[in-house]
Amino acid sequence: MIKIEFPPYQPNIKMEAGKEMIFDFIRKKWVVLTPEEWVRQNILQYLVQVKNYPASLIAVEKEIHLGELKKRVDILVYDRSQLPFMIIECKEMNVPLNEKVLQQVLRYNQSLQMKYILISNGENSFGFKITSAGPVEMSELPDY
Repeated sequence: MIKIEFPPYQPNIKMEAGKEMIFDFIRKKWVVLTPEEWVRQNILQYLVQVKNYPASLIAVEKEIHLGELKKRVDILVYDRSQLPFMIIECKEMNVPLNEKVLQQVLRYNQSLQMKYILISNGENSFGFKITSAGPVEMSELPDY
C-alpha cells in the first residue's frame, strides 16, 4: 500500500443549478463534485504539489479505445517525451480496492502500455510498476 499525505488546499467550490461544483485546475472547468471527483482532485493536488508532476503533462478523464469500446481514464500522466507514463483510477471512499478494480486498470493498460498504475479511493492507495513478469506492488509513487 502507498501512504498518500494529501496536501492542504482550498478548492474552489460553488453551487450551480442545485449541484455542488468544484473547479478542476487541470481541465480548467467546473465539474460536479461527486465523492469520486473529490478523490480525483486530491490525487491531482498530491501529484502536482508533493510529487512535482507538471500539470501540463496530466490529462483527466482521457478517452481511450479498447478495441471497439471507448473508455475514460480518470488520470493519465505523460513523461517529458509526451509518452504515457502512469494511469490512475480513482474510486469514491466507500468502494473497496479489490482485484476487480485492479483488473479494470490492467485492461485499460493493455492499450496504453504504462510503466506505472495507481488505484486509490482516497483512504487507501495501491501502486504497481508494470514489468515483463507482471505488476509489482510499490511502496511509493515515483517522483517526477
